[in-house]
Amino acid sequence: MELKSNAIGELAILQAQMGDNDMNKTTSGWICGFLGMLIFSGSLPATRAAVASFDPLFLTLARASIASILALALLLAFKEKRPAKEDILSLVIVASGVVIGFPLLTAFALQTVTSAHSTVFIGLLPLATAIFGVLRGGESPRPVFWIFSGLGSALVAGYALTQGGGGSGFADILMFIAIILCGLAYAEGAKLSRKLGGWQVISWALVLSLPLMAPLTIYTMPASFVGIEQSAWIGLAYISLFSMLIGFIFWYRGLAQGGIAAVGQLQLLQPFFGLVLAASLLEETVSWSMVTVTGAVVLCVAGAKRFAKRQDAKSTSKTDLLSPTSLSNNLAPTQPDK
Repeated sequence: MELKSNAIGELAILQAQMGDNDMNKTTSGWICGFLGMLIFSGSLPATRAAVASFDPLFLTLARASIASILALALLLAFKEKRPAKEDILSLVIVASGVVIGFPLLTAFALQTVTSAHSTVFIGLLPLATAIFGVLRGGESPRPVFWIFSGLGSALVAGYALTQGGGGSGFADILMFIAIILCGLAYAEGAKLSRKLGGWQVISWALVLSLPLMAPLTIYTMPASFVGIEQSAWIGLAYISLFSMLIGFIFWYRGLAQGGIAAVGQLQLLQPFFGLVLAASLLEETVSWSMVTVTGAVVLCVAGAKRFAKRQDAKSTSKTDLLSPTSLSNNLAPTQPDK
């Protein structure tokens, strides 16, 4: 009887420790996701500044090549093992979305539309990420989650539309395709991060694209860099170092730890942090409408976080197996057959 009581106590302690570890992991995921989102907030303004002097195709190739060289140096410095063959397809999807697709399409679109107009589509990115999190990541949020996610996307897109900034049909199509590719790459990279690690995924995706991107960068390089404005160089440096590498180190780790669908909703705040950066760096005004909508979006993010995980039968049965009642029944001595 004493042995049975001690076993129940030890397993109860183990259950509590498992719960604490899960809570710490989720909290870490949200912190990393927030830092990644904060870094990404400067991507569109930096791209907008860079395309004022650089060709969009060269800009996309150059940012990827610079980030790829840095990623290769990291992998060599830490002596990381090569990914398995079954991981190559996922890395190709990641590279196609966040290394090539999204940067290239947004760079072309931002030649004819403003950063404010592009915010309409950035507001759809969390929803796209959540959908691919279900399709590719095997997640299953509760139905209420989709209400908060859809409402948050509608708030961001609606606010951006009211701020003006005209667009063109072709540019809007490019932005929409960019969002689809980016959402898929986010979900695929987060799933693979659980196996390889966050910074390893984006690093291998960049290195995988280097043999293609480096020669094309040289081929599309302008004949002369005379006349390139300083703001364009700063924009290129930002999107190469932060948007293409450092941001993803935090972002993929956050998605992997906190959940693709849940942490992905932090992207709803990205446009507003971009506006705050514009206000602080460019001395633009921040309106009360922006503050109000931001507050509403924060509530949507909190609601989405609350209902992001579904209590399925598998997880419930696992919890039941660790409950004191179940442990008592399982550890109870069996009566010998008469």
